Order: sequence, then C-alpha cells, then structure tokens
Amino acid sequence: MSRFFKRFFDVLVAAVALLVLTPLLLPVMLALRLTGEGEVFYRQKRIGLHNGDFNILKFATMLKNSPNMGTGSLTVRGDPRVTPLGHGLRATKINELPQLINVLVGDMSFVGPRPQMQVDFDVYPEPVRECIYEVRPGVTGIGSIVFRDEERLLSREGIDPRQFYSDKIAPYKGALEMWYLDHHSLWLDARLMVLTVHAVLRPESDLIYRRFPDLPARPAWMD
Repeated sequence: MSRFFKRFFDVLVAAVALLVLTPLLLPVMLALRLTGEGEVFYRQKRIGLHNGDFNILKFATMLKNSPNMGTGSLTVRGDPRVTPLGHGLRATKINELPQLINVLVGDMSFVGPRPQMQVDFDVYPEPVRECIYEVRPGVTGIGSIVFRDEERLLSREGIDPRQFYSDKIAPYKGALEMWYLDHHSLWLDARLMVLTVHAVLRPESDLIYRRFPDLPARPAWMD
C-alpha cells in the first residue's frame, strides 16, 4: 500500500511542479539553446528499477563529449568540461529539474537510491548491486544528501579520482543506500526531501547525521 501512495505522490507532485516551474524552465531552456554548444537537454543511460536501464534527463551543463573526456563519469571541482552557464545550474541543482519528467513517467521517484551509470554501478560491492534498485531510483536520497559535495572529495590533490571513488566513495555510498532500503517509508522520504532543501542551502551542515544517528559512521576521509 505504501508503494501505491508513494507512486501517487510522485505523479501528483511531479505534474504540479512542472506546471509551477514552467516560468523558470522556459528561460533556462532558451539560455541553453543560445549558449555553449546549443544543447538544452542531456540524456544518459542509468541503472534503474530491478537493475534495468533508462535515460535520465537533465539540463545540459557539460560538453557533449564529456563522458569520453577527462575523468569520464566523475565530475571534479572546476571541471573544464562544465559550461559557464552549467556552473550556475549545477550549483543550484536547477540542472536536475528535468528529472521531474522521469518521475512522471515512472523511471524514478522523488526519493530513492541515486541512479548510477553502469561504470559506477559496477564498483558497488556485489551485495549492494543485487538489491539497491529494488525500489525506484530517486532524484534525491540519503546518498545524494551525504555526497552533495562529491566534487570536492574527488578534487583533492594527490589522488586518482576514479580510484578514490572505487575504493572509498562507492563502498560508503552503497552502505548508505542499504540503510535507506532497510528503513524506507513515506515518513522517511518526507524527511529526506526537507533535508535535501537544507543541504542545498547549507551544504557544509552535518544535520543529516544528527537527524539519523544510526547512519553508517561517517568516514574520516570525508572531513
């Protein structure tokens, strides 16, 4: 029954949000068409429900050939592949708004494990890969909140971003998503949506750990 209400909520809120946000979305679309490479939307294959795949939709903030350049699927701070307009869209998370369409058609939910590219999904520990997408992936979620500043972690001097992601970030992110699967409920989803707004406004805050003290322990390398 909770899955029915969650899906009902997703469809209702996504439809209303698309209507309400149209005055914002249209100028962004026009600005993207007139700048950078002229691309408005970015479609990328991601892993979704029951490990199937779907095309996630975002506003284009990077060069079209970005997956084959630099750090590939990982974005670091000051990444030269990000367009000038893209920096602002990414900082405010406006680039994520087209995912409302993914929510509306059933590819995603508002809250759930973040959908990964195959290359990043493959570095999750096997127990995580087997069950992480028993629920629809989310626009936001516990992993998205905790790793809201993942670019900073991947931009540290003296590290290989891909190796650091595989050895450090993926195992901990997987543990967070497994925590969500063990605890997920409509009430938890509502709290995570509120904390997502807080994380955008106060990215340095550790409120998520104070609200959920039973989360997997925060690794020292995140400080």
